[in-house]
Amino acid sequence: MIIQPKVRGFICTNAHPQGCAANVREQIEYIQSQPAIDNGPKRVLVVGASTGYGLASRITAAFGSGAKTLGVFFEKPPTEKRTASAGYYNSAAFESEAHKAGLYAKSINGDAFSDAIKAKAVEMIKEDLGQVDLVVYSLASPRRTDPKTGELYSSVLKPIGESYTAKNLNTDKLEITDITVDPANEEEIANTVKVMGGEDWELWMQALGEAGVLSDNCKTVAYTYIGEKLTWPIYGHATIGKAKEDLDRAARAITESSPAAANVAVLKALVTQSSSAIPVMPLYISLIYRVMKEEGTHEGCIEQLYRLYTEGLYTDTPRLDGENRLRMDDKELRSETQAKIEKLWPQVTAENLFELTDYKGYQADFLKLFGFGVAGVDYDAETSPQVEAEFS
Repeated sequence: MIIQPKVRGFICTNAHPQGCAANVREQIEYIQSQPAIDNGPKRVLVVGASTGYGLASRITAAFGSGAKTLGVFFEKPPTEKRTASAGYYNSAAFESEAHKAGLYAKSINGDAFSDAIKAKAVEMIKEDLGQVDLVVYSLASPRRTDPKTGELYSSVLKPIGESYTAKNLNTDKLEITDITVDPANEEEIANTVKVMGGEDWELWMQALGEAGVLSDNCKTVAYTYIGEKLTWPIYGHATIGKAKEDLDRAARAITESSPAAANVAVLKALVTQSSSAIPVMPLYISLIYRVMKEEGTHEGCIEQLYRLYTEGLYTDTPRLDGENRLRMDDKELRSETQAKIEKLWPQVTAENLFELTDYKGYQADFLKLFGFGVAGVDYDAETSPQVEAEFS
């Protein structure tokens, strides 16, 4: 079949296998072009390893530090008539490239929230790695089933206390209008914390600790975004903000109760499958892209993760804030950068969108998440959606 992008709202419903593989190779080549990571990890578990920051974490560990990696994710395989999800193709490509480089790389495809997948990961670590010295927790899901009760929880993206009205970009129609989001009730807040907070991270670390597969010098990190003035109402004083506070709580609890030192890492705003669904963010990210590219400070997922490893996790002088979070959003939050964005924000209209923002760059990065628009790929060629992968 000829595979062209099918975009509906903030998601793309298909993916291109060769494009995803080329995107993975680009990230690998970037890491290989950088100095090796001194004293970096050697045996790594990445929970949520197939896209975005999780995939970049795995690539950085493997090709920057020679690490053996075990990835966990929940991705859709291909059929004769339908493509796989992008994460499936990404992970198949990563394993192929890792094996070519002589690196151990195995993956588990299943519900990372479940006890069964945690048990399978423990078993594979015992058999193949003995222990792990880094656990990356990078899950992003709108829903979670509690493994103890079987109850399904759904998250919401809402402010707390009062309605929030802000400028929003409709990426389907390229219209800019005000959007009003009503405040969350107490049940919605609690459910969002249940899905997006630190409970599952704690359960993973508890399972790994009880099994004795965490090394004495093990580190663990979970990812978050905080933002500044423009995004605060939807990220800070909001349901997501409460979930992020729970991540901080979980980091302290994990450090106290397990062999691992736990940190939350605050990363910059980028186009991911998660961020594209959040009100305000497509327009904000389009502005961030324009300003930071002009300043020469723009970074993608892979650049952010290389800095996290070299300036955060594996250095004697990590960039920590007062909450013990590793801050990799420092370039985005520069006062000069934010001032430029705040000045542009009220000026943007549908008519000047491409002039005042880098929406073109936003759109290109969005499509690239699904393997489209990658240099060197013939998108007019007949392409089989079938890609072999040996996931457990």
